[in-house]
Amino acid sequence: MTKASPHLPDAHKVPSVDQLDRLRAVTPMYDAVIDEVDGRRIRVGGTWLTDFASCNYLGFDLDEEIITAGERAVRRWGTHPGWSRLLGSPRLYPDIEERLTDLLGAPDTLVLPTITHIHLSVLPALVGSGAVFVEAGAHKTIYDGGSYARGLGARLHRWHADDPDELVRLLRSADTAHPRVVCLDGVNSMTGNIPDLPTLAKICREWGALLYVDDAHGFGVIGERGDGAPTPYGTRGNAVVRHCAETYDDVVLVGGFSKAYSALLAFVAVPTALKERLKLAAPPYLYSGPSPVHSLAAVLAGFDVNETRGDQLRHTLHRLTARVLAHLRSLGVHTPNRDQTPVIELPLTPGHDLADVARLLWQRGVYVTLAAYPLVPRGQVGFRVQLTSAHTDEQVDHLNTLLTELDGRGALRRALA
Repeated sequence: MTKASPHLPDAHKVPSVDQLDRLRAVTPMYDAVIDEVDGRRIRVGGTWLTDFASCNYLGFDLDEEIITAGERAVRRWGTHPGWSRLLGSPRLYPDIEERLTDLLGAPDTLVLPTITHIHLSVLPALVGSGAVFVEAGAHKTIYDGGSYARGLGARLHRWHADDPDELVRLLRSADTAHPRVVCLDGVNSMTGNIPDLPTLAKICREWGALLYVDDAHGFGVIGERGDGAPTPYGTRGNAVVRHCAETYDDVVLVGGFSKAYSALLAFVAVPTALKERLKLAAPPYLYSGPSPVHSLAAVLAGFDVNETRGDQLRHTLHRLTARVLAHLRSLGVHTPNRDQTPVIELPLTPGHDLADVARLLWQRGVYVTLAAYPLVPRGQVGFRVQLTSAHTDEQVDHLNTLLTELDGRGALRRALA
């Protein structure tokens, strides 16, 4: 029997990972090795499942036009750039930033490998020795960036999006001689909901604070709205700032291509002067290895597909999502999703074991994102379903049948009357 290392804590002695370690031991949905992909079906060992954990919302991961463009770029540029961005950027980078800036209607953009890199480097650079205010439901990587800023001398506060007065009180008490940065999700990564960005932007402007928005799940899905928009998502997929008819004045938008665009790259939208300063202040620009060439080319090809077929793909995505949400309403099942985005959280009824639910989902051939404590608060333990435009109606039928079965077993929380 192998003894545990004396330098590493046992999982059962670390409360923050205890539940995750238990689930990893009893359900194959955690730490799975996926052996094969066929559309939105995946094979784990000898089991085929319909994948409702994918965040490839527009199906770009399977798009032949994008795959072919990536292959051509690799032939031209090699598999990977050999420099940090400060040393040298392949022409692909400025081309991406130019097209992205135009799509977003932003003053300028800077692309870096991942959103996590941005939160841990750009956010501390913006805050300095000031104060950072992280919304309680924001993605943990934002909080991690705020914690790192705190370690460098900033003050860290939490606030709740459903209580704007709380944010006002915190801003009122902060030192106005130093930067203040208010952080939140765009499309929330668990509930799928869109914040009241105009109200929050107004508060930040009134108090001289910067609003920092992570729209990882919104970019590519929601966009500018108008009378001709075919769905509530709007058009063009140009993210939450344009969706809410806001400006970029005192607003920093962070987003990623790893979800809707299915490519390893992320961005921050800022004024040009700040972009130039971040090139020297953000370590990923100075030191980190860049994104692979195929990912860079996939982003550029994704812009083309977005222009020609993006709204059609978003229409399919909304139609499939609406089918699941309508079925949940017919069952009287609770989901916090109120904005019809393709992120559908399903909290369990208190007393139901997530491991038992995961086992049934696996037996029925459905793969989801398990939302366990401490990834979510104890009262929100359950699972998350994500729809993509590459799912089929037959796959949604199967999902709805399984949701009916789970509801019949009393596993899904009831909607409030």
